[in-house]
Amino acid sequence: MLDVTKSRRSIRRYTKQEVEESRIMQIIEAGIWAPSGLNNQPWKFAIVRSQEVKEALARQTKYSSIISNAPICIAVFLDKDLSCDRTKDTQAIGACIQNMLLAIHALGLGGVWLGEILKNADNVREILGIPPHMEFMAVVALGYPAEKAVASHRKKPGEVIVLEK
Repeated sequence: MLDVTKSRRSIRRYTKQEVEESRIMQIIEAGIWAPSGLNNQPWKFAIVRSQEVKEALARQTKYSSIISNAPICIAVFLDKDLSCDRTKDTQAIGACIQNMLLAIHALGLGGVWLGEILKNADNVREILGIPPHMEFMAVVALGYPAEKAVASHRKKPGEVIVLEK
């Protein structure tokens, strides 16, 4: 698990190879196993395969080429009808997306978490036909990688620990 966590990178370019339905369901399943306050599991997903729909979504962000060229995009929503506490629920959605990204990597795929598109959340909901009680949280674009993961670095634990008693 630590190796997967440390080797995962954001992948923004994909081959045209179709992503198998079983892998998509494994990614969704990984997401739903994230922790959530009172186990309310406030997440909902829209799986987008249609090129026409991806093009409409792509027009909502400056990262349009990532969305339009990804074989699969998964829009992630917070179902406000299931909400118990907004802060906890948004944290749960973040954990859900991280689980999905780790699963994507573990399955030999590449993916990226796109948040800039949130500036057009109402348009995204309209394009996808999602009701207003579902708050748009992110798009995860994914597919088979057409690029190599770029090396990255992180701060050492001693650089980020502010208190240890």
